[in-house]
Amino acid sequence: MALLLSLLTALVVFSCGPAPSLGCDLPQNHSLASEKIVDLLDQIQRLPTFFCLDDRKDFRFPQEMVDGSQLQKAQAIAFLHEMLQQIFDLFCTMDSFAAWNTTRLHQLLSGLLKQQKDLETCFVQAMEEEKSVLPIEGPALAVKEYFEGIRSYLKEKEYSDCAWEFVRVEIRGSFSSSTALQERLRRKHGDMSSS
Repeated sequence: MALLLSLLTALVVFSCGPAPSLGCDLPQNHSLASEKIVDLLDQIQRLPTFFCLDDRKDFRFPQEMVDGSQLQKAQAIAFLHEMLQQIFDLFCTMDSFAAWNTTRLHQLLSGLLKQQKDLETCFVQAMEEEKSVLPIEGPALAVKEYFEGIRSYLKEKEYSDCAWEFVRVEIRGSFSSSTALQERLRRKHGDMSSS
């Protein structure tokens, strides 16, 4: 597994090339990459969701973080970055590789890594611009707690196909919500290049 992860990381690094020096401007294809991740989450579906209705669970996604405007830019970017990291970590496990189509899962993981890399420059710039004393840990902690609940659920359900199906549906919804936050930030801050 470690070798597989190393190869995947190397592939992403070499195929992406050096990051453009755009300050906090996200690459033009960033939104398309988000759409591709949603498509891949749709494509890895193995079971019709209605087969697994007994396994439904409300994971309590911290929707207030993406709905409200209470987050400063650095906090919002920290939230988005943590979402990507947690989704990557969740799908980059042996249990996940056993549950999903490996080719599509590799594509999903590559897309998540690319998006994280895009956001890192924005985060550093936002921290410098805001010289914020607002803690960025709060939004990231909310994401971590949300994913702890998802991991506990999978463990409790012994990583069954139905449990993974509901997690897939949940992640698709939460990723779409976080993408909406990213789009609001882009509109509000001129492609996230100014505060």
